[in-house]
Amino acid sequence: MAKNYEGCAIGIDLGTTYSCVAVWQEEQGRVEIIHNDQGNRITPSFVAFTDEQRLIGDAAKNQAATNPENTVFDAKRLIGRKYSDPIVENDIRLWPFKVIAGVDDKPMIVVKYKGQEKHLSAEEISSMILTKMREIAEAYLDSPVKNAVITVPAYFNDSQRKATVDAGVIAGLDVKRIINEPTAAAIAYGLDKKINCVGERNIFIFDLGGGTFDVSLVTIKEKVFTVKASAGNSHLGGEDIDNRMVNHFVEEFKRKNKLDISGNAKSLRRLRSACERAKRALSSMVVTTIEVDALFQGIDFSSSIARAKFEEICMDLFEECMETVDRCLVDAKMDKISVHDVVLVGGSSRIPKVQELLEEYFKGKNLCKSINPDEAVAYGAAVQAASLSEGIKNVPDVVLFDVTPLSLGIYAERDVMTVVIPRNTTIPVKKTKTCFTALENQPNVKIMVYEGERARATDNNLLGYLCLYGFPPGPPGHPFDVCFSIDENGILTVSAKDITNGNTREVTITNNIGRLSTGEIRRLIQEAEYYQAEDQKFLRKANAMNALSRYTYTMKNAMKHTNVSSKNLPMDEQKVRDAITEAENLLADNQQLEAYVFENCLNKVRSIFEPVVVKRKRARNDEVVALDE
Repeated sequence: MAKNYEGCAIGIDLGTTYSCVAVWQEEQGRVEIIHNDQGNRITPSFVAFTDEQRLIGDAAKNQAATNPENTVFDAKRLIGRKYSDPIVENDIRLWPFKVIAGVDDKPMIVVKYKGQEKHLSAEEISSMILTKMREIAEAYLDSPVKNAVITVPAYFNDSQRKATVDAGVIAGLDVKRIINEPTAAAIAYGLDKKINCVGERNIFIFDLGGGTFDVSLVTIKEKVFTVKASAGNSHLGGEDIDNRMVNHFVEEFKRKNKLDISGNAKSLRRLRSACERAKRALSSMVVTTIEVDALFQGIDFSSSIARAKFEEICMDLFEECMETVDRCLVDAKMDKISVHDVVLVGGSSRIPKVQELLEEYFKGKNLCKSINPDEAVAYGAAVQAASLSEGIKNVPDVVLFDVTPLSLGIYAERDVMTVVIPRNTTIPVKKTKTCFTALENQPNVKIMVYEGERARATDNNLLGYLCLYGFPPGPPGHPFDVCFSIDENGILTVSAKDITNGNTREVTITNNIGRLSTGEIRRLIQEAEYYQAEDQKFLRKANAMNALSRYTYTMKNAMKHTNVSSKNLPMDEQKVRDAITEAENLLADNQQLEAYVFENCLNKVRSIFEPVVVKRKRARNDEVVALDE
């Protein structure tokens, strides 16, 4: 099988709460969503650290209640952001793990691993999740995987997109393309339902996930997917809804028991898990109960919540979603009547009130629920990945035109934001703007590159800068061209040229504030390899201990149930019993021992016991022969 998938790229939906991986099946001509080692098609975006090992996915989430300070989740909400960002400051108050400010105001997650304190960036945590998704795909394909298409929220800014690429590099992946999540979902829906439709069809993608919210208006015509507009909030999703429920029940517990559990990480983690289950239950029930045994100081907590109350405490979040829907249609200059299909993506889109508000907004139009909201993004990413892979046959001929999520421009005189590429411009794109020097005899100019929608340049996000030198002496108003070029991944390259003498400077905006440097990425790749080696070391030891334990049990059982008389089998039973005792003592005191110690012990007891087994069988056969005679 390996040769069939050599060079094949996978599609990864790197989600805030859950991640998913998919691959194009060449033989069947379809996408396969790949299940993980637990048999689940989605994997929790959790990473946990203990005194013995690192856990990723289901294993990490399952122990979160007992190890909350060292179980990291929601890392996607930190990626590409600064510690001083008010959004980050609000999140930190809700997380059980510690986050501190690192170099250049970069948020760093603090955990304890094998008794040592570690400071990890969001890119490192995300790379661990990506590594897990890669390993899931490799186990399924029985082949190494190096290439991937990774999805990001439509409203991720330039820094967040590049940080996601960095995470992929640390995970050992060659990121072929970064595409927007709603765009990937549109591909999934289009291939599933409407790719051969006659004329244009306008698809509105409503993607409300665990940590982000995006909407996109996509026009499909003859297998060409054109994104007309995108909007969203990279910090709105199911986690915020869970937070509202947790706060509601924290206040109820305080009211009933005169105790505040808001500072107890373990209690909050258990309560959050109960709230997640209740949220899902309210999608099909009008009332549900929450029960947590010994939630705090041995006090049991039991309560109920009606769907109406749930909708009340979250209504402002739902209304914010609808405002974003309206903004997207305004940007696309399209009336809601012109939308043919409204497609729901993301687990939180199952919430009945969200669906009700959408139906009202689109004048009673039926919502499309035919694709799995948890898997649609990975599905579309896998299609895009296959189309970028060499030698893959039967791939749908899909042409994709995405858009820029934010306006891009430069700092002009008096802090004015001069837009070069407006938001929702179709990419790839290249645009040039002629600018002029502001001072007399100005020898050079520093071109500051920003992204955002504010009129004041410094109110927007600084991406980077470049300097153009060699202007001849003269009055102000010397002309020069600034060219912005965005490739298929949304990566920006800025160049400047002196119109009179031809001097040019060009820079790919990669060293923007907060992004990892090449040296840091190299260091983190080495650390990722170290973590993987440590994980393999732990698994080797665990497997060796299990094998020795099972073999010791077999030896003890065999010694108890022998029917062979000692007169027919001269054997050193004491030697076998000593081997069993040695193995049991070794298993009992295992903390500081390496895997090879258990492997050597297993080989030793086998060499002692297996000859005994052979002799017993021979003796048993001799007794049978004697009886026959």
